[in-house]
This record gives sequence, structure tokens and C-alpha cells, in this order.
Amino acid sequence: MRTTFLAILALLCITFTASAADISGKWTADVPGGRGPVATTFMFMQSGSGLTGSVDAGRGANMIADGKVDGNTVTFSTTIAGRDGTPNKQTYTGTIKGDSIDFTREGGRGPVMFTAKKG
Repeated sequence: MRTTFLAILALLCITFTASAADISGKWTADVPGGRGPVATTFMFMQSGSGLTGSVDAGRGANMIADGKVDGNTVTFSTTIAGRDGTPNKQTYTGTIKGDSIDFTREGGRGPVMFTAKKG
């Protein structure tokens, strides 16, 4: 009985580890903007549940802060300079679906939804 329990517990641990997403690498998206879609590159570096990297929308890379991957959910923020030079924090929440991530970005002029693709 104890051996069966330990075998099931080991199988569950292996399954959980295998299902954890690793989104490290380059991802691209056309993010809706006021003047049309903006080609945006995400460079993610994941270590366990921690996430670092950058977001580049063609005006230089912005570093990711507060990055986290929890199951199939990814969250992080960036801070960019607003038109008047004041900091503008943008918060990203995404759902990982294999080689794509469905994002919602909050901050600025309201929520923006887009999909990033790996590669």
C-alpha cells in the first residue's frame, strides 16, 4: 500500500514538472496602437517561476520587472517614459498556449489585447 502511494506521488510530481511552461526565448507580436499595429519583440529568460528579460517596440528595450510564471499564466510589468517624461507602468498578464501567449496589457490608454508567437 505504501509503495503504491509513493509511486502515485512520484508520478504526480513528474507530471507537474513536465507541465510547467518554460517561455524562455524570443517572442513576437503585433501590438495594437493608436497609429496601427506595433511590431514588438519580447525576450524572456525564465528561471523556475521567475521571469526577466525585455520588451522592445522599436524604440529601445524596456526591462521586465516583477516577472512570474505560474502554471500557464505569465505576469510582468515594464515602465516606459510618457510623452511628458513621467514614468508609465504597463502590466502584462498572459495565458500560455504552447507556442503562443494571449496577453492583456494594462496601463496607458486602457487594456490592449494581443497574441505573441514564439520564434
